Amino acid sequence: MAEKSVVEKAKKIFENFLARQGSRKTPERFSVIDELYALPQDEHIDVEGLFLLMRNKGYSISRATIYNTLDLLVECGLAVKHQFKDKVALYEQALTYKHHDHHVCNQCRKIREFSDERINLIKEAMGREFQSSITSHSLVLYGDCKIPDCENLRII
Repeated sequence: MAEKSVVEKAKKIFENFLARQGSRKTPERFSVIDELYALPQDEHIDVEGLFLLMRNKGYSISRATIYNTLDLLVECGLAVKHQFKDKVALYEQALTYKHHDHHVCNQCRKIREFSDERINLIKEAMGREFQSSITSHSLVLYGDCKIPDCENLRII
């Protein structure tokens, strides 16, 4: 869960972005920020999950508004969109985002975040080899859960 000051900063960035775009500043759009940034920082959520979460909290919001708002949040740098294998698009908050990579279990679908300095060393080496200034990367590792009695396998 993001601190209140982070949420307020996100809202200010979004408000300025919407003004530059000439888009409407609706309470529903800002409620998407509230709920996305209320999630644990390492949590990924899809549109349907966010829709159900918001409906259960009493919001009157459509899936279309959530889709459109998330697209706008990605465009202005307040959300990150991931497409893991055969899963629907998942989103996570981005204002305090520190680059990380992902491991996705093929069996239980659990997503784990990780960072490893060795990946940056490879990125730098590839940049030198390709004579390129590598500005970003995305790495997703897929594997089969081998954890005895994995609690996530029980939810399938």
